[in-house]
Amino acid sequence: MAKVAVVILNYNGEQYLRDFLPGVIQHSPEAEIVVADNCSSDRSRQLIKNQFASVTLLELTENHGYAGGYNEALKQVDAQYYLLLNSDVEVTAHWLTPLVSYLDSHPEFAAVQPKILDQKNREYFEYAGAAGGYLDYFGYPYCRGRVFDTLEKDTAQYDDVAEVFWCSGACFLIRAKAFHDIGGFDASFFAHMEEIDLCWRLYNSGHKLACNPKSVVYHVGGGTLNKTSPKKTYLNFRNNLIMLAKNEPASKLFYLLPVRFLLDLAAGLKFWKDQSFEHFLAVLKAQIHFVTHAKKRTGTFQQRKGVKLLNEYYFKGRKTFREINNTK
Repeated sequence: MAKVAVVILNYNGEQYLRDFLPGVIQHSPEAEIVVADNCSSDRSRQLIKNQFASVTLLELTENHGYAGGYNEALKQVDAQYYLLLNSDVEVTAHWLTPLVSYLDSHPEFAAVQPKILDQKNREYFEYAGAAGGYLDYFGYPYCRGRVFDTLEKDTAQYDDVAEVFWCSGACFLIRAKAFHDIGGFDASFFAHMEEIDLCWRLYNSGHKLACNPKSVVYHVGGGTLNKTSPKKTYLNFRNNLIMLAKNEPASKLFYLLPVRFLLDLAAGLKFWKDQSFEHFLAVLKAQIHFVTHAKKRTGTFQQRKGVKLLNEYYFKGRKTFREINNTK
């Protein structure tokens, strides 16, 4: 058994593999490097076979999405820790050491992420994770360094190790036992929000999560589904509602879900105004899917606190994590 396996889930990411996989190999001598290919139609698999002989290639027979793809791949990886890494992430020297050391010395923590900066605008935090994720009262994700679309410049303001609510799926280290004990990702999510759902289930089962900014990586972002894609809008809104229904206590859902439906419709109308009708339609489809595919709830549910992000951001003008967090 390897202590650490860096597992990159790839789908038509040949160019990202060319750009970033050599750095992963160079800066991860202590880890087994695995590329799990989600049935790509480009030449990703040939590239691994021909140019990266030290990398273990897992060839999945269909595109299972991020959630299902990792579930299938990690059944075949024997390691104490899994480092889940997007193919569009540039790692840095000694990036693994602070993450592994943190889990080694903090057994109560199930997962830890690095500081994630924008690969194209390197002085700023990257949208998908920044310096650790949180969830507001209504279930809207935000991060140290990113609130809605406001990205902060990294001035070392979040360089302290912090307990967080969720770790970014772009790059995080998780105990293999914790991953499998919790049932892995919810494959029905396909992509988007699955890591938050996983972390929430870990939280509900008594685990903790952290961000250790001593490890730094750079993320391109939007490599599979662009931000302007209506499909991405659909998956984000659908999966967020499913996640709430799975993990919030029933007493809160009674009034939370109707409010969220109204807020999401308002967001859909704004999408229609600012982008296209297809995005509004994507929000409606997400709500219809949620109502028609309700599942029986299982597991334990813990109460959690959270700021009301819409109020803080839009009405009080607080745009940074620190401004908002100080209001708790």
